[in-house]
Amino acid sequence: MSKISLIIEREYISRVKKKSFIIMTFLGPLLIGGLLSLGVYLGMSDSSNYDVLVVDLTPEIAQDSTSQATTMFANQLKPTSQISFDYTTRGLTNAEFDSTSYNLMLVLREDIITFPEAEMVFRKLPSMKARSYIKSQVEGVIEDNKLLLESIPKEKFDEINTDLKIITVDAEDGTASFKQEQAFIGFGFAVLIYFFIFLYGVQVMRGVMEEKSNRIVEVIISSVKPFQLMMGKIVGVALVGLTQFLLWVTLSSVLFSLATSFLAPELSNAATMAEQVQVTDEIAQEMSKDVMEEAAIGEMAELILFRVNWPLMIGMFIFYFLGGYLLYASLFAAVGSAVDNDTDTQQFMMPITIPLVFGFIVSEFALTNPEGGAVFWFSQIPLTSPIVMMVRVAMGFDAGSIWQLILSMVLLIGGFIFCVWLAGKIYRVGILMYGKKVNYKELAKWLRY
Repeated sequence: MSKISLIIEREYISRVKKKSFIIMTFLGPLLIGGLLSLGVYLGMSDSSNYDVLVVDLTPEIAQDSTSQATTMFANQLKPTSQISFDYTTRGLTNAEFDSTSYNLMLVLREDIITFPEAEMVFRKLPSMKARSYIKSQVEGVIEDNKLLLESIPKEKFDEINTDLKIITVDAEDGTASFKQEQAFIGFGFAVLIYFFIFLYGVQVMRGVMEEKSNRIVEVIISSVKPFQLMMGKIVGVALVGLTQFLLWVTLSSVLFSLATSFLAPELSNAATMAEQVQVTDEIAQEMSKDVMEEAAIGEMAELILFRVNWPLMIGMFIFYFLGGYLLYASLFAAVGSAVDNDTDTQQFMMPITIPLVFGFIVSEFALTNPEGGAVFWFSQIPLTSPIVMMVRVAMGFDAGSIWQLILSMVLLIGGFIFCVWLAGKIYRVGILMYGKKVNYKELAKWLRY
């Protein structure tokens, strides 16, 4: 056991002292947060100006006997600081449009009320924000004209138009359920485990390959058994990953605390409003748009801060990260011992990575159907449970289903032990095998030695 401890210490110390580890530990939270913020900002920001030529082919109709006949969309689309509209009733070819100064042409067909379809011709693809605004403006005009044809006043329609909010309630305790929303938080943890397993599992494989190609391993195994060397390397790298994650959590918590200190009054007011407001038809009609947005922010703050069992989430994340990593790292170590270069790893990496990727896909499906049968079964299978189970942990377990979590943990431990035993039989032969192209038939022979 002391020899394994020495190998663990050597792997851990050598890796945490690297400049790359220190830099990524401190810059990781800032880099991840910055990239996410930048992605949201770039996705929502749009500084382009759009001069839209509206080709209105709808028939001219007079609103009453005293008014002049006009087309349906004449001067009806509201411009913004970035989007301007000019109108014509003459159809233009794409070549004619290309010779104008406009960068967008919106063609509104004659029977657009019956067949709501429009054509947008562009020189440069407009942003999603611009397309969404133009679409909403056209839909509003069509809606107004449909109401006019049915002789329904717009004010009456606005009065009876209802935005339904469905609150899911758990039958057991009668409280509102946010399991669907909590699943998204669990999915975030699943993504972390997915990337951590890949990142540190590949480090184990490359470390084994490096020692094998440099013939360092021949000196090392003169003092320790191959199995001890493999376990020491796997556990050492696992502790490196766990250290980096805990430091990321600590730094992220500090940054989050600093950020929320400036937003605390707003979040507190919004959370209070979310608790006090009972959404009924009468109140919903009286609440302004700003008040509804503040209530939504309050609900989100309450969901993140209070409805997720964070001690359980962190504890299960550590367990499933370590269990999943140890399982896959042992397989990565076996692959590293069986090959001599990166090119030869491809044929063996596919069977290992397919279950991991499939677990990630199932966890995505869990966002739309978190209590489906597939989510249950793949949260029990050791090769996929480290990722899928995090979604279920975020939703919580009651007294009648806690056995599913316990069974998943037991199966993961059993799967890890089996994979370590399997990888150990390959490792002890492959670590001293040089210059030979290994295939699956050869690996099967090693398992029988």
